[in-house]
Amino acid sequence: MPKNPFDPAAITPETAKFVAELEAQLAEMPATHEVPVDILRAARDEGIGAFPFHPPLDEAEEITFPPAKGGPGRVRVLRPKGKPTGVFLHIHGGGWTLGRPWHQDHRLKNIVKQTGCATVSIEYRLAPENPWPACVEDCATAARWLLAEIKDLFQTDRIVIGGESAGAHLAATTLLSMARENRLDRFHGALMTYGAYDMAMTPSTANWGARKLILSTPTVAWFSGNLAIPAGKMRDPLVSPLYGDLAGMPPALFQCGTYDPLLDDTAFMSARWAAAGSAAQVIWYPGGVHAFDYFDTALAAKAHSDGIRFLRRVFAGN
Repeated sequence: MPKNPFDPAAITPETAKFVAELEAQLAEMPATHEVPVDILRAARDEGIGAFPFHPPLDEAEEITFPPAKGGPGRVRVLRPKGKPTGVFLHIHGGGWTLGRPWHQDHRLKNIVKQTGCATVSIEYRLAPENPWPACVEDCATAARWLLAEIKDLFQTDRIVIGGESAGAHLAATTLLSMARENRLDRFHGALMTYGAYDMAMTPSTANWGARKLILSTPTVAWFSGNLAIPAGKMRDPLVSPLYGDLAGMPPALFQCGTYDPLLDDTAFMSARWAAAGSAAQVIWYPGGVHAFDYFDTALAAKAHSDGIRFLRRVFAGN
């Protein structure tokens, strides 16, 4: 196996076959940005589309708290059988436009089983009905609530924050919000999976084009456009966390596939994280498309195992 994960020879036959079949499937479907938002959301809820479907778990608990103005003030919680090893504060993806916490139940239940932690998944307001900074405010508000209640609710003080895609973006903005409030030291790790960190587009995103592998340049532009970011705000760290002061950030694991338009976001953000003096491990997955870990493949299994290994290490205090 080549040492360079970007070498085409590093892509396994299974992954190459999966990419070809997925691309053929997506070619027969309208692009995400070509479908009305309400139809997209209904399709996700009903399991229609390219992604595997998993129903919500009855054991999940919903907890409410005082919200940001106009926000839902709600999280979805899964607990282990015994005392939690820590809490994984999770933020779902979906381009700030799609997704619900219950869509993540099966993924988070696996994390609970494998690490012994509790998971807390944040519900936040979606665009375009709720433009920026609604989602940022909702996630920061949920983080403040967890910091205040974690010992009473979970008998632990160890927190790892993380998410996928837009969720990783919001995890980064949440950490930057907590840094401004001198609360950053309460976070012990960050699991950042193929995030978007520059809303003006990094070169890999801008140059990707119309090729549909879950994301494309037009789809990314549509998602970010739904946030209606004010002119002149694109380099605000709570818009594009790549430009934030990353000093004091917790140890992070960055994960991304090499066939993801957002690969520069991971490369640039992880480099800035490390340059600011914080631990930053990066794992590249040869041939991994955006959201590749949602599918039943060996590459997805490896990404899950890598994330579990990171969480176990952080929750153990290593």
